[in-house]
Amino acid sequence: MTNTRRSSGGNRTTGKQSTLSFNHRVTKSVPKSAKDLVSQPVKQSLLGEHVSSAQPEPKEEEEEVVKDELEDGEPLVKQPDIQPEKSELELRAAKITIRQIDQYWRRLERERITKRVHQEGLTLAEKVLRYWDVSSQYGPCVGITRMKRWERANKLGLNPPLEVLAVLQKEESKGTPGIENAHMDEILNSTSAGAA
Repeated sequence: MTNTRRSSGGNRTTGKQSTLSFNHRVTKSVPKSAKDLVSQPVKQSLLGEHVSSAQPEPKEEEEEVVKDELEDGEPLVKQPDIQPEKSELELRAAKITIRQIDQYWRRLERERITKRVHQEGLTLAEKVLRYWDVSSQYGPCVGITRMKRWERANKLGLNPPLEVLAVLQKEESKGTPGIENAHMDEILNSTSAGAA
C-alpha cells in the first residue's frame, strides 16, 4: 500500500506559513469625555505618580490659614467621639437577653443527633460564636472580624441570626479579649502547635 498524505492547505503552492504583522492600527470609537481626559496635561507629583490637572489644586490662602493656626501654639481641640447611630437591627439585638440566647443555643442543640464534645469549658457566648464561625452559609470566616461578617451577611440578605449580633455586642461591651476574630482564624494563624 502506498502512503498517501492529505494536505490541509487547499491550493497553496508554497506551503509556508504567512508572517504575522503587528504594524497595523486598530481604531475604536472613544467617548468624548475620555478624549478630554487624555488631552489634558499631566504633571508629576512628589510621589512620582501622574496626576491629572483636572483635579482642583488646593488654594494657597487655605494653606496659609492652616499654617497660622498651628504656629500660634494653640492646641487643637478634639471633637468628642460621636457614636454612630445604631441601626434598627442593632437596637433589637441590644434588647435580646441572655435567656433568649440560651434558648437559641438549646434549639440548635436539639437539632443535633449527638452531643457536642470538647465544649465543656466554653461559655455560652463562645459556643454561639464558634457555631457562627463554622456556619458556611454566611460566607467565609477567615480574614474578617465576626461583626463585619455578620454585617456583610445581613447586607447580602442572608438573614444572619440576631442572637449572634447580640452576643457580639454584649461581649464587646464587656471587653472580652479575642472575641472579634473567629476561632478558626486563630487556629490558622498560629505558627506552631504550641502557640494555640
